Amino acid sequence: MFQTVLTKIFGSKNDRELKRIRPTVERINELEPRFQALSDDELKAMTPRFKERLEAGEPLDDLLPEAFATVREAARRVLGMRHFDVQLIGGVVLHEGKIAEMKTGEGKTLVATLPVYLNALTGRGVHVVTVNDYLARRDAEWMGEVYRFLGMSVGIIVHGLNDAERREAYGADITYGTNNEFGFDYLRDNMKFRLEDYVQREFHYAIVDEVDSILIDEARTPLIISGPSEDSTEKYYVIDKIIPHLRKAHEEDGSDGDYTVDEKLKQVILTEQGVTKVEKLLGIENLYDPREIETLHHVNQALRAHVMFKRDVDYVVKDGKVIIVDEFTGRLMPGRRWSDGLHQAIEAKEGVKIESENQTLATVTFQNYFRMYEKLAGMTGTADTEAVEFREIYDLDVVVIPTNKPMIRQDHGDVVYRTKKEKFEAVVAEIEECHRRGQPVLVGTISIEDSEKLSRMLKRRGVPHHVLNAKYHEKEAEIVAQAGRKGAVTISTNMAGRGTDIMLGGNPVFLARAEADPSEDPEGYEAALEKYKEICAREKEEVIALGGLHIIGTERHESRRIDNQLRGRAGRQGDPGSSRFYVSLEDDLMRIFGSERISGLLTKLGLQEGEDIQHPWITKAIENAQKKVEAHNFDIRKHLLEYDDVMNKQREAIYRWRREVLGAEDLTDEIKEMAEAVAEGLVADRCPADEPPEKWDLQGLRELLFKQFHIQLEPSDEELREMGDQLSGFVVERVIQRYEQKLEEFGPDMAARLQKYILLQSIDAHWKDHLLSMDHLKEGVGLRGYAQENPLVVYKKEGYELFMSMRDRIEEDVLQKLFLIQVVREEEAQELEQPSRPARMVLSHGSRPAQPKGPVRREGPRVGRNDPCPCGSGKKYKKCCGAVSAQAGAA
Repeated sequence: MFQTVLTKIFGSKNDRELKRIRPTVERINELEPRFQALSDDELKAMTPRFKERLEAGEPLDDLLPEAFATVREAARRVLGMRHFDVQLIGGVVLHEGKIAEMKTGEGKTLVATLPVYLNALTGRGVHVVTVNDYLARRDAEWMGEVYRFLGMSVGIIVHGLNDAERREAYGADITYGTNNEFGFDYLRDNMKFRLEDYVQREFHYAIVDEVDSILIDEARTPLIISGPSEDSTEKYYVIDKIIPHLRKAHEEDGSDGDYTVDEKLKQVILTEQGVTKVEKLLGIENLYDPREIETLHHVNQALRAHVMFKRDVDYVVKDGKVIIVDEFTGRLMPGRRWSDGLHQAIEAKEGVKIESENQTLATVTFQNYFRMYEKLAGMTGTADTEAVEFREIYDLDVVVIPTNKPMIRQDHGDVVYRTKKEKFEAVVAEIEECHRRGQPVLVGTISIEDSEKLSRMLKRRGVPHHVLNAKYHEKEAEIVAQAGRKGAVTISTNMAGRGTDIMLGGNPVFLARAEADPSEDPEGYEAALEKYKEICAREKEEVIALGGLHIIGTERHESRRIDNQLRGRAGRQGDPGSSRFYVSLEDDLMRIFGSERISGLLTKLGLQEGEDIQHPWITKAIENAQKKVEAHNFDIRKHLLEYDDVMNKQREAIYRWRREVLGAEDLTDEIKEMAEAVAEGLVADRCPADEPPEKWDLQGLRELLFKQFHIQLEPSDEELREMGDQLSGFVVERVIQRYEQKLEEFGPDMAARLQKYILLQSIDAHWKDHLLSMDHLKEGVGLRGYAQENPLVVYKKEGYELFMSMRDRIEEDVLQKLFLIQVVREEEAQELEQPSRPARMVLSHGSRPAQPKGPVRREGPRVGRNDPCPCGSGKKYKKCCGAVSAQAGAA
């Protein structure tokens, strides 16, 4: 109550932010006449002038009014589009590193040009992040006209580019690309063996479009680059065959069944009866025997695959492959796979070829990738409901930008039915009525299954319509663009992040392109465009008279944000429109999270079968159920991030070490330090200073030194014991002498290349194994809660110990290889510069696999195994340098 009173007196925080920015907007407007008077050449000359002022020490913020005025005028001349005042406010918010919430149709793409141009003046690069390749290309080409007019270069990062093309795109002043591509390029760069092969540069400033979709919805799944493991896939088929024999337990008491289902937590748990049955079906004695732990894991994953994951809802089967459906956008995600054997379990369930499991080579979450940017901003139509998460996770404030024209869309209350059948009948009846009047309708469903069910019902009634879901997303932009035509009926699976405006009366550009290709037949295209401009303008007036676009939601999503995105498709730029959601007590959200309370309300309000009810109480109760789910999902993401923060510190340390190694011309001092530390450690282990020399394990020390450094200690045991405290120094001195001998054998050039290669190869191999160890630690650490220990604290402590242990193993591995390796010929050493990579890499989260490098070509004539060795020893090659080469390769 007190907070409400304060808000009425002083205004909300959002109101105060807008009030603070107003004077800046007025200043830009005051400059407009001056910039309109400039010639094209004078306007273009502003860019070098701004850069000179920056170099002279003028702060970037001081340039903002003039830079924004420059972009506004350039956009007016090049695109015929002038930034509205509210778009200028959005530009200031983005420049300040905040999230601008702007309603659909308010021109977010154009808004971004303002802060992008201003921050690109620094020459440090600006990244504009989109949700798919289509939007990256469209926005780069469309807004690129403004940037190029002002002398800025523009790059695009999409699928299918090679490293040279990527490096050029990242080197541009402004780079457009998808979140997946940016993230995978970061991981791939940190697997390379030469700094000049890196494609990315510093993380300066990024604007994330559809920021809620990328930083919240997609942030639950990390980006993973993986290589194939050698595990057999046969076990998945074997276990899949037993699952249909298991029965679900009764809901009431969980008895008389083989498994129970927790839909809130999305878990399936075997009962004691189920465990016994599985043991009998698989012919094993004890499913919980440590030797059967892998079998138990696969049984649990197969159960989840059958019970919790539904075809055409969570995934589709296309061309003999299981392809994940994004639960938020309804798009297919080819190339992305569920981890931990779940994807293989679903492949077994569907009877398609099982792809082998993959081992993680590199991974990063979107949260930790985007937090590397010096300044991060975002824009979307729906962010305010997740403002707390943006603040806590990314330190990003949300500012709600007012619309250019007043919003006049009518949002009707929810209509509630008892059953899904009644609900869908009512939805079809309303669609029929709108279509009869000619009012365009956009229907949002939350699954492919529902969209196809609705489509079949409409076909039976003879209502023409378009279906937009993961199965037909190729014509996505075209279908969405025409959803505002008179009489149009469009069914869509989740409208989040579609990126194409719905224009009342239709989009003449898309219609004209259907008749003539602008690149091949420009005259025909222009004629078609003029024709459709007239048709669309006439239709728009008719549609406005009918009430604009009508939105129907067939179910409430578990996130209010997704519902708001669907609603936001109507009422753009002051257009009329309306929306209504249909709900049944059988819907997942109502059944799992809101059923009891809402059922009680419906009973009080006297809802009978076949009747619907609309009441503010019901809408409020549904909203509260959604808030519960949002809070639950936020906790899950926050929990995952707390664990990933531990991994992130380790990843940063390893990647920093790799870069230092790659950038170093001479690693001799670093290797010497490693050798000293390892040698001292071996002495301390076998000959502790706090024990009398008589108890020292000198035989053990000799064996370790020979294994590690390939050296033998000449002094007798008695002489070594007499050294006392000097023993450690003596051993270190011998090790360093041996190392310096190896350097002389190698020669300076080969030594530099060899040390760099062996160190990098060892870091990568041990880091890969460490990732697997950390995964296992995360799986098992939850059980520590039963011992009254905090699992996160245990994970941090033991994760740190694992990391330090890995560092020690890397050093020992590097030294062992360097001290054992033999001299090889020059051409053999050159081949070490091109280390072998995994034969195949899988990029989980939708990116295309990296292409393996071609074979290394040998310079000079090939030497046969039985030919005389070219070194002049008189031996056969296989007995001389060939044997040495083989040893080096094995090392």
